[in-house]
Amino acid sequence: FANKELVCILQETFWDPEKREFLGRTGDSWLKISVFYVIFYAFLCGIFVATILVLLMTLNMYKPRYQDRIVPSGLSFSPYAHNLEIIYKTDDPSSYEVYVKSLKEFIEQYNDEKQTDNMKYEDCGTTPKKSCRFSRRELQGCSGENDTTFGFKEGKPCLIVKLNRIINFRPKPPSNDGLIGEIKYFGFAGNAGFPLQYFPYYGKMLHPNYLQPLVGIKFTNLTKNRELRIKCKVYGEGYTAEGIDGLFYVRVTVKQ
Repeated sequence: FANKELVCILQETFWDPEKREFLGRTGDSWLKISVFYVIFYAFLCGIFVATILVLLMTLNMYKPRYQDRIVPSGLSFSPYAHNLEIIYKTDDPSSYEVYVKSLKEFIEQYNDEKQTDNMKYEDCGTTPKKSCRFSRRELQGCSGENDTTFGFKEGKPCLIVKLNRIINFRPKPPSNDGLIGEIKYFGFAGNAGFPLQYFPYYGKMLHPNYLQPLVGIKFTNLTKNRELRIKCKVYGEGYTAEGIDGLFYVRVTVKQ
């Protein structure tokens, strides 16, 4: 008897045949509350969409609105080195294979056959209108064409450096020149620097095929079996000697 009463109560909770109510509401009541919440949430969605549209209208599709904290451009290098350490043995190809692979994958985009489309690339002059061509051949001893190990096999490894992309950043040459001993530099037209005609970068919308100019750095006389801490820095207007802009450190150990 108690079980029957419990069943009846539960049934009336879901559907009351006398009042014709489902879960305590009539059909009209359910219709009204459903219409209310549909209108309410549609209104909230409209406010959200309108807010996003207004925000997008304030954004420039071609460059960031604020970029005063990221100039001048930073300096980065290949190959990828975990913890900025390059350690290998000249007589063990497997120890430097990862560095060679990283350089090959990076330099592939600078192959001549990938820059043949004249609608996208041009040989840059003083006022380029398209993406400037930059051939890996410019890197000579660090191009990986004649020496597929990029000098790692001989204990004379190459680093390929580039300036990070910053929209509308135009570097300028330094006021004073300097030399750094036993190192060979390979760059555009035989110059050890970044050619200014490749700048500025105008962003992915206007410069979708942009290639950053590269400089190859070949260490010709590294001390073996010793960890060497190497500092690379960009010299130019806007880069101070004491600042950290355009600077990186890498530790290199060549073992025999």
